[in-house]
Amino acid sequence: MKLIANNKKARHDYFIEETYEAGIVLTGTEIKSCRQGKVSIKESFAKIERDEVILYGMNISPYEQGNRFNTDPLRPKKLLLHKREISKLIGYTTQKGLTLVPLRMYINDAGRAKVELAVARGKKEYDKRQTTAKRDADRRMQQAMRRNQ
Repeated sequence: MKLIANNKKARHDYFIEETYEAGIVLTGTEIKSCRQGKVSIKESFAKIERDEVILYGMNISPYEQGNRFNTDPLRPKKLLLHKREISKLIGYTTQKGLTLVPLRMYINDAGRAKVELAVARGKKEYDKRQTTAKRDADRRMQQAMRRNQ
């Protein structure tokens, strides 16, 4: 598995409820650009429209040798999920405060581009401070344990 893009900000801004692996529909020049690692998913999110999951805000830079075959870098991209998974996601997103956020994009061993999609609940500012404080405390404990050994 080759990691292409990681959304570190998502784990900071959201509580992750559940994750799904989804395929993604790309054109030829987009997949070539993905293999070069020219992808950003920081500002992206997913919506369900007409029983299809669509990913918005994902930036795939144009392929250098793509000339006229290059597409719009920010065009909406369709995600491939099973029907029962989509119906579950519809149930989640109708609840207040839950959204669909991509956590990472990678190419699996079979050469297919995949997106790890998370059902997430937004954190408040005080939740973010608590998470940061807990992480810092854990880090200090680990350092102290290493020094004592």
